Amino acid sequence: MTDNKDLINLFYESKYYSLKYKNYFSIYENLFSKYRGKKITFVEIGVLSGGSLFMWRNYFGKDARIIGIELNPEAKKFEKDGFEIFIGNQSDENFWKNFFQKVGHVDIVLDDGGHTNFQQIVTCCSCIPFIKDDGVMVVEDVFHSYGISYGAKGFFNPSKYSFINFCKKIIDDINFRFPDSKNFLFSLNKFVYSSEFFESIVAFKINKSLCSSKNEVIFSKGENLNAKDYAHLHHMDIPGSNKFVLKIKSFLKSFRGNLKYVVFKINEHISKKYFK
Repeated sequence: MTDNKDLINLFYESKYYSLKYKNYFSIYENLFSKYRGKKITFVEIGVLSGGSLFMWRNYFGKDARIIGIELNPEAKKFEKDGFEIFIGNQSDENFWKNFFQKVGHVDIVLDDGGHTNFQQIVTCCSCIPFIKDDGVMVVEDVFHSYGISYGAKGFFNPSKYSFINFCKKIIDDINFRFPDSKNFLFSLNKFVYSSEFFESIVAFKINKSLCSSKNEVIFSKGENLNAKDYAHLHHMDIPGSNKFVLKIKSFLKSFRGNLKYVVFKINEHISKKYFK
């Protein structure tokens, strides 16, 4: 049985101190509400005073297995309250290997640990393969990737190798499942089915079964009207057609192959405003 109170109220009422950003709570509800009252394994990296452990147990319910990971050995004291506590370094791949050998696969990993690029990247790469289908890997405080920091001197960001740039690579990785796409040397696209971005939080949705589904073109059984595809055509009768392109089209009637390239380059130039 779960406590029916909103998560933010459980936060305020937790037995011990905890620190969170206010806007995170609506994101937590968005990501975690479907797991309430279920028999799940929830892992939180970063325990400190233990307040969030009690919050999560009250939120998910008595059937949830709540595991905390912390560098400070004093956190072991929370084991008397029914939590499992592992002391270790989240940027150590061997720690994660031993951890999952003992714990098995989990449903949710929430990274509220050290927040450096290396810590967040190693944690994701080490944990994602051991998250169950329909589970989620959540990393918070990703504002550090932009050099914003409070007492940590920005972790030398912005950087080409920031965590948020790693997340952008994951977007490519997901799309590289499409047939005939290229592949990365290091890939998580057998595990990460989708990703979701919020204010300073990134969530990777895990589903190995859906990731392995072969993509192919399929056709309905309806009548084929052989309709002409106007998606890349420009004509005076089509509202919104680019007048400059129409002039080029008129001028380059005999260079149809080159025209398509010119059109794409013009549209690419116009599209740059969406990337500023």
